[in-house]
Amino acid sequence: MRDKRLQQGAARAVAPWRGDSRARRDHFVRVFAERMLADEGTGVMLVDADYRIVEANPMASAIFGGDRFSWEGQPADVWAEELGVVLPFGRSILQGESFRNRKVAWTRDGVSREVVVDGDALVSGGQVIGAYMLFHDVTPWMMLEEQVRRSDRLKMIGQVAAGTAHEIRNPLTAIKGFVQLMKKSFDERQMGKEQNYANIVLSELDRVQELVGEFLLLSKSKETKLSSLRIGAVMREMLPMLRNEATLHDITVRYESKPDLPPVLADKEMLKQVILNLGKNAIEAMGKGGRLLIRERHSDAALPGYVSVDISDTGSGIPPHTLERIFDPFYTTKENGTGLGLSICQRIVHDLGGEIGVESSADGTVFTVSIPSVSSDPGIQSSGGGALPHDDV
Repeated sequence: MRDKRLQQGAARAVAPWRGDSRARRDHFVRVFAERMLADEGTGVMLVDADYRIVEANPMASAIFGGDRFSWEGQPADVWAEELGVVLPFGRSILQGESFRNRKVAWTRDGVSREVVVDGDALVSGGQVIGAYMLFHDVTPWMMLEEQVRRSDRLKMIGQVAAGTAHEIRNPLTAIKGFVQLMKKSFDERQMGKEQNYANIVLSELDRVQELVGEFLLLSKSKETKLSSLRIGAVMREMLPMLRNEATLHDITVRYESKPDLPPVLADKEMLKQVILNLGKNAIEAMGKGGRLLIRERHSDAALPGYVSVDISDTGSGIPPHTLERIFDPFYTTKENGTGLGLSICQRIVHDLGGEIGVESSADGTVFTVSIPSVSSDPGIQSSGGGALPHDDV
């Protein structure tokens, strides 16, 4: 019945133009143009023969930011300059220079964006009356490609590590053993300068062993043992360690549990490693004083069926140019960092089927780990979602 009414409605809409094909064509073109301008997936901009903006749809405003109505009458090149965007085309479009798939990329307020542009002249009566540009936001696809590239780099590093880490560790163990014997001999003979040299060598060997350990961790194709567990149970084991670390730096730890959270499907030991690493990073980022906030919550609408943990600090934040690379292997801003900690965290979270994200400003940084949840038995009370009530440590 409904389909019949739709067919009747369509027939009534077309009926007035049955005898006038030109009017009918113009009507459909106008409806299409209105639909195109309202399209939520494509930004549209129209300019006149003087290269001044005549119209821009809401999606164009969403892509570039700003009030699209205030753009009207502005030369397109002036508009782009004010936004800090370099357009891959110019007024030559009005001479019939059409183009396809030209890229525009820019960063504003720490957020990077990439857009693909198509454009051509608008001709009426043999005269160029203006031009159109279609903007397709490809930022999500670029981010996906970057994740694939990063995954490939991690895989390559893991393969190299698997073949060399054990070979490095064996001679390191021997070297460290003999240096310790030498240091003991220096101690007995009270050779102060040589003792200092031995201490330096042992310290550097410890750094190398730590790096080799992270290599091995990165390379391990460890079987993920997924089980249903409570985020609160993991936090109950992690909080004492983070408290001790925070106390040394005069940092307050605040933990906000969420009792009604469903259990998650994860590997307990791997999840503990992620939380501990992110918590220690947050403490180091604050230096002396500050607050570490760990908060359980339901994930955003973009990740239904997930449980999230926010790990926030009150440090000075991460610069935008650094934020884009923090998950890259070997990229670090720490004096003695290896640049593998966050890469390992990202790999673990992805192995668990989850997502890890980061937001940063001058007021601090928030890392968010989201893990798939398990549908709870309606007969079971989910009160175990938090380990403790809200508390300041």
